[in-house]
Amino acid sequence: MKIGVISDTHLSAPSKALADIMRGPFADVSMILHAGDMTRLSVLDAFFGVEVIAVSGNMDDDDVAFAFPPHRMLSVDGFKIGLIHGWGAREGLEERIMDRFEHADAIVYGHSHIPANHMKNGILMFNPGSFSGNRLKPPQSSVGILTTDHGLQGKIVGV
Repeated sequence: MKIGVISDTHLSAPSKALADIMRGPFADVSMILHAGDMTRLSVLDAFFGVEVIAVSGNMDDDDVAFAFPPHRMLSVDGFKIGLIHGWGAREGLEERIMDRFEHADAIVYGHSHIPANHMKNGILMFNPGSFSGNRLKPPQSSVGILTTDHGLQGKIVGV
């Protein structure tokens, strides 16, 4: 299975650039995970026709916070995936979010705007970076792809 992963869109409505993701890296995904800070629910309209599983983030409006929990655990093709936005400083972020999930194979998160795709204590830590731009030099927008066909693997894609 191919899963699109996005975080930190920070939009008030779907944009052309967001819609382009569906014709680009997310063209053949089976589902999309949104790790929070979409800002407004209408942003998800860009993903019409694909199942979206989302969590709320610290910058989301009340409609998003009401619609989505702050974290959740999914089971996808036998893998347990924790989905959370994150909070606080970048330092120690992964340790804080790891405490929210027991027995996860992967934790998908956002908040830092910095892409991550590595193993930590046997768990795939995956942050797609930020659709609205990351905090690296030069700033770059990015999304992620998770695949489950040959184990759980992640890939960061610049957009």
